[in-house]
Amino acid sequence: MLETLLPILIFAALGLAVIGAWRRVRLWRQGRPSAVPLLKGLAAMPRRYLVDLHHVVGRDKVMSNTHVATAGGFVAAAVLMILVHGLGLAQGVLGWLLLAASATMFVGSLFVARRRRNPPARLSKGPWMRLPKSLMAFSLSVFAITLPAVGLLPADFGHWLLALLLAAVVVWGLGEMVFGMTWGGPMKHAFAGALHLAFHRRAERFGEGNRSTGLKALDLDDEAAPLGVEKPADFTWNQLLGFDACVQCGRCEAVCPAFAAGQPLNPKKLIQDMVVGLAGGSDANYAGSPYPGKPVGEHHGTPHGPIVAREGKALVDAETLWSCTTCRACVEECPMMIEHVDAIVDMRRHLTLERGQTPNKGAEVLDNLIATDNPGGFDPGARLHWAADLNLPLMADVKQAEVLLWLGDGAFDMRNQRTLRALVKVLRAAEVEFAVLGNEERDSGDVARRLGDEATFQSLAKRNIATLAQYRFQRIVTCDPHSFHVLGNEYGELGGQYEVRHHSTFIAELFEAGRLAFAPWKGGNVTYHDPCYLGRYNGEYEAPRNVLKALGIEVKEMERSGFRSRCCGGGGGAPITDIPGERRIPDMRMNDVKETGAELVAVGCPQCTAMLEGVVDATAEVRDIAELVADALVARPAAGATHRPQAEEVI
Repeated sequence: MLETLLPILIFAALGLAVIGAWRRVRLWRQGRPSAVPLLKGLAAMPRRYLVDLHHVVGRDKVMSNTHVATAGGFVAAAVLMILVHGLGLAQGVLGWLLLAASATMFVGSLFVARRRRNPPARLSKGPWMRLPKSLMAFSLSVFAITLPAVGLLPADFGHWLLALLLAAVVVWGLGEMVFGMTWGGPMKHAFAGALHLAFHRRAERFGEGNRSTGLKALDLDDEAAPLGVEKPADFTWNQLLGFDACVQCGRCEAVCPAFAAGQPLNPKKLIQDMVVGLAGGSDANYAGSPYPGKPVGEHHGTPHGPIVAREGKALVDAETLWSCTTCRACVEECPMMIEHVDAIVDMRRHLTLERGQTPNKGAEVLDNLIATDNPGGFDPGARLHWAADLNLPLMADVKQAEVLLWLGDGAFDMRNQRTLRALVKVLRAAEVEFAVLGNEERDSGDVARRLGDEATFQSLAKRNIATLAQYRFQRIVTCDPHSFHVLGNEYGELGGQYEVRHHSTFIAELFEAGRLAFAPWKGGNVTYHDPCYLGRYNGEYEAPRNVLKALGIEVKEMERSGFRSRCCGGGGGAPITDIPGERRIPDMRMNDVKETGAELVAVGCPQCTAMLEGVVDATAEVRDIAELVADALVARPAAGATHRPQAEEVI
């Protein structure tokens, strides 16, 4: 009886899955076109799944091994089940391989069950709580029905009631694992996730050491293209596919600084809200952590309805989008490699460009950028007032230099002027031939772009590119990671290709080349804060630590450091939009510093300096790496000399 039913059940499940897949594809295709090499993407998908994705999943070894067992076991068992029980090819080794695959899957499901007995708060509950049972039902039933096929049990084993019971379990397993992958349920991510990796919006992310963190430019000359994203259908189709791939593991939620601060943002729920908008409905069935301070069940939407309502409720509230610091911690941790920040900035673009609804000081800052080329509204001619006594060479005079020193808008900030003066001292000690643009330099456009004003960003960028084209230089050096990122990763799309160095990287290179010498460190304990736009955006973690090591400093690392560094709260225009929460992000970061016992926190970003120095009752001093280096400079030994420099040789 079971032998007769099995082929019917298997091919019925596959047929329904195909219908579900077509339905799901139609939902994704509601989005705007996106040119994707389909065959090339499908060919690359296995490597992206098995290598690139598992580089992220592998950070948690237990869950990585669990995923290998359950997912690998399922894929192998599903294919072999079609061959063995669907097509009757049980002879030889196929049946034994099916037993091994289903047994491996069952072992993995035991670990899933253990995880779900007392799940961490970040995991979604609801339908996901039945996942271990469904995994067990599929693996055990496949194992049991294969035993007679390989001769370990008689072919007529069991009473017909037992056969019916086993058939029911097979239906349960097939329904969840195969049918549920395309019609919806906890396994939906397996189908959508595989295609998301194949047709990823940022295919350049894949491959060892590859990065892709620059925002995509809007074509402002295309009158038919929307300015940003107003409704779910305004996303590209492969962005919608990416949202549907979310596994609701909550790893993004666990690292989000805004969520930890009690601001109304949870990146996991934001992605799930986009899935609600994709299909239409409300968030009433969402089974994870809500946005802090906002109950579940109040938001709703449709593919062609607004994401943010002008009045009342839609899919999300505007303050949810403005809470993001664009730190990319969510993207870095996502095992499905979903691009949360791209989506948030796309939605901000509509609010800013189409509605003019940038909150708090946002509109003032954007007006300042348009009127004065800097966000503070300062007189552009005052950019070099801090350096009146330094006689800085101007590019307009020298025309070419080894290094173009990009000052950034920290040139108008008294605190960051100390960092710039220190950096100038270091460059001169190393005899670097450098020059500055002076009053020709404009804001890089970073804050305008993150606030969604793509038009102002492109205007600033194109004028900067035109200015830079007049001069010759080998590289740009800056102490601002935001300018470093924008100049190096986002100007290229607009025609500006430059070699850009963060000042910590350049200082490390100068030291390695023997162009700098330092007196031994005699201060207290030091920790280092990784700026988001230097670390997660650009992968530079070692150079700042190498500089500190060269100074004789042994860094006391914070628990959250490197790629898991906690954001200072200063990126993405967050200090400008100023969405309230239960606590301040920089306060949380300084608590991380306090836990190390460090008396000083070294930084490499003017925004990080401003945010961390703004913490009341801080237990550690905040100093830029350039300041520490400038204070430790000593005269370099003469060629061939071997003596160590003494303290009295300090420059």
